[in-house]
Amino acid sequence: MRVMLAQIVAVFLLAPGMAAAEAIPVELRNTDEGWLLLRGGQPYLIRGAGGDGPLDELAAAGANSIRTWGAEGAGDILDQAHALGMTVTVGIWLGHERHGFDYRDESQVAKQLQQAREVVLKYRDHPALLLWGIGNEMEGFESGGDPVIWAAVNDVAAMVKELDPNHPTMTVTAEVGGGRIASLHKHSPAIDIHGINSYGGALSVAERLSEGGGTKPYVITEFGPVGPWEMPTTDWGAPYEQTSTQKADFYRQSYEKAVLEQSGRALGSYAFLWGHKMEGTSTWFGMMLRGGAKLGALDVMTELWSGKPPSDLSPTIEPLAIDSEPELDPGATLHASTGAADPEGKDVSISWVLRPESGEYLTGGDFRQALPDVEGAVLEATDGKATIRMPDEPGAYRLFAYTYDPSGNAATANIPLLVKGEAAPRMPVVVYGDRFDAMPWVPSGWMGGVDSLTLDGAYTENVHEGSQAIQMRYTGTYGWVGVAWQNPPNNWGDMDGGFDLTGATELEVWARGEYGGETVTFGVGLLEQDRDFPDSAVAKTKTIELTSEWQRYSVGLKGKDLTSLKTGFVVTLQGRKSPVTIYLDSIRFIR
Repeated sequence: MRVMLAQIVAVFLLAPGMAAAEAIPVELRNTDEGWLLLRGGQPYLIRGAGGDGPLDELAAAGANSIRTWGAEGAGDILDQAHALGMTVTVGIWLGHERHGFDYRDESQVAKQLQQAREVVLKYRDHPALLLWGIGNEMEGFESGGDPVIWAAVNDVAAMVKELDPNHPTMTVTAEVGGGRIASLHKHSPAIDIHGINSYGGALSVAERLSEGGGTKPYVITEFGPVGPWEMPTTDWGAPYEQTSTQKADFYRQSYEKAVLEQSGRALGSYAFLWGHKMEGTSTWFGMMLRGGAKLGALDVMTELWSGKPPSDLSPTIEPLAIDSEPELDPGATLHASTGAADPEGKDVSISWVLRPESGEYLTGGDFRQALPDVEGAVLEATDGKATIRMPDEPGAYRLFAYTYDPSGNAATANIPLLVKGEAAPRMPVVVYGDRFDAMPWVPSGWMGGVDSLTLDGAYTENVHEGSQAIQMRYTGTYGWVGVAWQNPPNNWGDMDGGFDLTGATELEVWARGEYGGETVTFGVGLLEQDRDFPDSAVAKTKTIELTSEWQRYSVGLKGKDLTSLKTGFVVTLQGRKSPVTIYLDSIRFIR
């Protein structure tokens, strides 16, 4: 029976002796048989996952650990995990240069170190704490060998060791190529464990780690399907996606090769993703669908974690087939088919959905907004076959098939398609939705009294839409401050970049002040024609006086050249005698 998380927390808080709970020491030991992780003196193989799905269901599947990427909400997660007999690798988030963090800015680095210190002091004695995960892919996606970054990582790790000798330190890299292995060993000796995110390369990661000179024990901190950046693509650049059945098999192979066959080197793993995430496509990552339907990957991991597969397995599905070329004329009709089956022999149903393609297949894990289904695209569907009418609007699309058994377990398959013609940018284009790392432009152009500015992209109280908003707080006396959302980050006209927003008629911004009366301006574009790479258009509002309630504002763009916007959004805030705080949400280009 599923236990509600609120009940779990209540049990934890009320259980006798819990208030006096202390840290359970975790030790890394190098033995004659290789590396060994000990928790409370007992060998501990990490059987875990990362994500925000229900912890009780993860425990029921046989997992013993959960990983976080940052420390937001870590207290609740630790409490819930402890009540379930699980552990937590608590992430200490380190800034990414692609999000605008500058490791050569001493003030930024010092602030980051202080924030990490506060996390360690807060959670170091929690009995569910297993490891400290210091950074996730903060080394970037080029060589990964910047000694300045690795020195900052080591400073955090050394501080952690000083404050908390009971829990080993780990940092996480995107695979093991380039200068990652050598840099980690040379510049970050305070890191005990090498965490590795590996997808298509998981089958060979142990071999490649050895070839690169890696001597530290490792944890596979993310693994799952072959990533969008690793798959073959169509002529227009859309990657082909494995079916959920193929993904499940790859989960099994990855775990067996990278973990089970590497005793003495691998300390365990965290499967990706416990829950659901829109990244690449709406089905690429995740061991379940958005509504909670279980996929084959969860069946496989349940068997590997617990030693026994679930009694009710998810259905299987075959790759989609179509009776035409994947590039079609506007309004063209095609026929698609697939085969699906339930392992227990039960009847299955298949639903079909056509969606515009996200067009974002980059590494890095940034959240993407799911695009709406194309209404009226499915003309007929029966017995694993469907007749699909393509939209009149040119552009990239993807056809999905969802298979369900009577218990609600699922399987998925899809195929990329293209409607011929010149495609206009799809509207709306979101500048800010619910988090900073989802944005095409990065808030990296700080102006004015920036030493007195804080910018929080995950504010959760009194938001306009979704679950989060931006809090912008200026504590300087009078003066002003501004932030420009740039592409690439820190682009002041010396780099090419930007996006084509042709067709947009305005930028929509929702905003409010803490008390009302706060004065701001909003704008699009900042780089004038005297720059090597200017914005194709510059526009802004008049000075606006905010109220304490959410209001809609707009920057008019009719008749503007929007072919190359390096600066997607600009906000300026006027200071007063006392601190000024404003809130922003739902920033998007619309037609």
